[in-house]
Amino acid sequence: MRLAMLQTAGDPENRPSVNLDILERAAARAAQGGADLLLAPEMFLTGYNIGREAAEAVAEPADGASAVRAAQIASTHNVALCYGYPERDAAGLIYNSALLLDRDGRQLLNFRKTHLFGDLDRAMFAPGAGTAEVAEVAGMKAGLLICYDVEFPEAVRALALNGADLVLVPTANMKPYDAVSLYIVPARAFESELFIAYANRCGSEGELDYMGLSCVGDPSGGNLVLAGDGEELVFADLTTEALERGRSLNTHMRDRLPEVYGRLVGSR
Repeated sequence: MRLAMLQTAGDPENRPSVNLDILERAAARAAQGGADLLLAPEMFLTGYNIGREAAEAVAEPADGASAVRAAQIASTHNVALCYGYPERDAAGLIYNSALLLDRDGRQLLNFRKTHLFGDLDRAMFAPGAGTAEVAEVAGMKAGLLICYDVEFPEAVRALALNGADLVLVPTANMKPYDAVSLYIVPARAFESELFIAYANRCGSEGELDYMGLSCVGDPSGGNLVLAGDGEELVFADLTTEALERGRSLNTHMRDRLPEVYGRLVGSR
């Protein structure tokens, strides 16, 4: 799989229609670069630090008008898409969600952020259920997490145990948390023997200063690619050979001792 990641500040006025235009231009560039899949940041369609009132105003169902437009973009440019957006469910709850579409525009996965970060997330969103679903895209089994989720080893391990080769992570990580790109993402990829693609925002939004540093954690350790701090379309080639090499060298998955981990599910 050739992966493209869109690192962007998005529309400064947070208009979904304008951000979808940005996504279409990025999809065209990604396709020209040979990409099979384009990954965009957390809450890409509307901005992340927008507050409860705005989130309620712009939230859409998973099959809403923006999803229809995104499906058209995917099929027009023959590239799979994954992006973040605010989702409204049938009961009116608002979630911080990510949608994965195949290159024909068909919905493969819709994931709701499970681990909510601080007052900002909790003021806007309900937590998702964390179902660890996996779907095949461009020849790899992929699962979804969003931003803070990837900082919990259990969330990545659950996807690995469900057969994931790749974890797609739209994110809106801000300074000073560069350790996530530099250390945590590579560590999660190494210990769970898979790729982790982490596509971040850049620029500023309210009091938040996003750091960029989009990256792809490698199952053998380290990052395959690491972006700078500005607007960028980053490419990475994810191969089955690299997966097999990492899994042959790494023993964490086969040396697990689930019988001793029971206490991890208890509260403290």
